[in-house]
Amino acid sequence: MRITKKPEVSRKEEIKIRTLSILFALITSGLFILILSHNPFEVFAGMADGALGNTHRLKSTIIKAIPLVITSLGISVAFKMKFWNIGGEGQILMGAYLATVVYRTFPDLGRPVMLLLMIIAAMIGGGLWALIPAFFRAKWRTNETIITLMMNYIALKWITYLQYSAWKDPNAMGFAKIAPYGDNALLPKLFGIHIGWVITLILIMIMHFFMNYSKMGYEIAVLGESENTANYAGINVPKTIITAVFISGALCGITGFVQATGVSGNLSVQLTAGVGFTAIITSWLSNLKVPVILVVSFLFAALVQGASYIQIAFGIPDAASTILQSLILFFVLGSEFFIRYRISFKKNK
Repeated sequence: MRITKKPEVSRKEEIKIRTLSILFALITSGLFILILSHNPFEVFAGMADGALGNTHRLKSTIIKAIPLVITSLGISVAFKMKFWNIGGEGQILMGAYLATVVYRTFPDLGRPVMLLLMIIAAMIGGGLWALIPAFFRAKWRTNETIITLMMNYIALKWITYLQYSAWKDPNAMGFAKIAPYGDNALLPKLFGIHIGWVITLILIMIMHFFMNYSKMGYEIAVLGESENTANYAGINVPKTIITAVFISGALCGITGFVQATGVSGNLSVQLTAGVGFTAIITSWLSNLKVPVILVVSFLFAALVQGASYIQIAFGIPDAASTILQSLILFFVLGSEFFIRYRISFKKNK
């Protein structure tokens, strides 16, 4: 059995493969639901209803999609350059941490100034945390996958220390939590959802222009294709790596700001909810294309929201709903392999 890269895939063939993957995902998930003694059609309809069935559920889906979109934008910048940033979790936490430092240092600022300073601090926090592995990669060509992954745990333990010791709220009746923000540090709402969705749409437009029409976006793309080509074209490779990864971390830092000021209302170790790792999946599913990231992230958020709903509506255990999500993702992600590669069989004499 040989695996060879396809030279080119037509749009028609790509759609065919993706459609088949979704069909197989539904069939396999349906069989699993039958094993659980439920009607697959009712459960699938329940998932759609749980994600989009009414205004409240739709808002919940959008709130779940917001951090996923922003983090996927950040991850995709690094991935476009073949820099495997697996440190989104840590960059989110450090962005939220530096934003909280601003709030605790200047607690009486007005809301507009406070939020502006907090989002700038979050970008710096996430960017600097990503800058460490970027510097090592640019200077000594280290493996960024390992370093960014390990730095997630450093950030997590730092926030855990703050939550359980240094910044522990004395008024929390013994619970390990950091004091909540005041109203001046909370994102206002628009149409019943915190304005993180407005920030997300603005970032979508900015990053689409940046990646497709700016000099830096071009340099990132060239470097991702071939470092030798980038050197031949006169691109400063170390500078491009450091700049692009800083931008990647800064976007993840914005996620930390949005989640802290728009959802949780304080800094905590639960802030990321696994978004940093999930964004790796959504970035690849969107083929690192900015507009597609918005669609894929929303669909993934709908899948998560729908899976949560069927736990209550049908009495399906949390583990079973997670298996359903995994089965669907397995086939959808698997389709990417068959789009890019061809399997051929050769019988030996």
